[in-house]
Amino acid sequence: MKPKIVSWNVRGLNENNKRSCIKNLLREWRVDIVCLQETKLKLVTRKIVRSVWHCPYVDWVYLASNGASGGILVMWDKRVMMKREEFIGEYTVTVSLKMVEDNFLWAFAGIYGPNVDNVRHQLWEEMAGVHSWWDLPWCIGGDFNITRFPSERSGDSRIRPAMTEFSDCIFELNLVDLPLIGGPFTWSNSQTWSRLDRFLISPEWECQYPEVCQRRLPRICSDHFPIVLDGGGIQSGRSYFKFENM
Repeated sequence: MKPKIVSWNVRGLNENNKRSCIKNLLREWRVDIVCLQETKLKLVTRKIVRSVWHCPYVDWVYLASNGASGGILVMWDKRVMMKREEFIGEYTVTVSLKMVEDNFLWAFAGIYGPNVDNVRHQLWEEMAGVHSWWDLPWCIGGDFNITRFPSERSGDSRIRPAMTEFSDCIFELNLVDLPLIGGPFTWSNSQTWSRLDRFLISPEWECQYPEVCQRRLPRICSDHFPIVLDGGGIQSGRSYFKFENM
């Protein structure tokens, strides 16, 4: 079994219609792990989880929102993987997992980064701290709220210190920043386009799933595009032509 993971900043899970829309999409995508950012929920109950994901064998951990902002929800299919340990930080939700099929041990961290430069170092420190606890292959995904390169933001040619710090963190943790298939950006307000969302994996995780790829999905009911990490690579089959309003 090669895991398939979706990460998406959904801009709130408070509305029933939105949860229903997300549930239909997750059914279509057939993923094994779901990481949703900016849930805007202080409490996540089984009822809410079941209203978002149709999987009857779901387990989950979450980071509560701070008032009406923030929040992370990580869910997974217990038929595919089982939780061993968990950590809830200020900007991360982290779980160590064991694959049911082959007992492969690894760790996943869901990220929702701060959008203020002078506190971004707290996220890098939190990531480094959790990374040092478990000597496991890693997969880290979410909305980092920062780009790495000027090319990842439309109309911007400057390299900011925060971008350099992000790259330094990736280098120090020995992570692989996979190319994004399907488009260069993951967020837009219809005037500015940026790549704020991504997956990072350790070389050991990539060795376990050498055909891994990361791609952007169509944008629906949020200003962020969902992204999917597919451990089995790009699946062949019928391709569909779609228009995207720019």
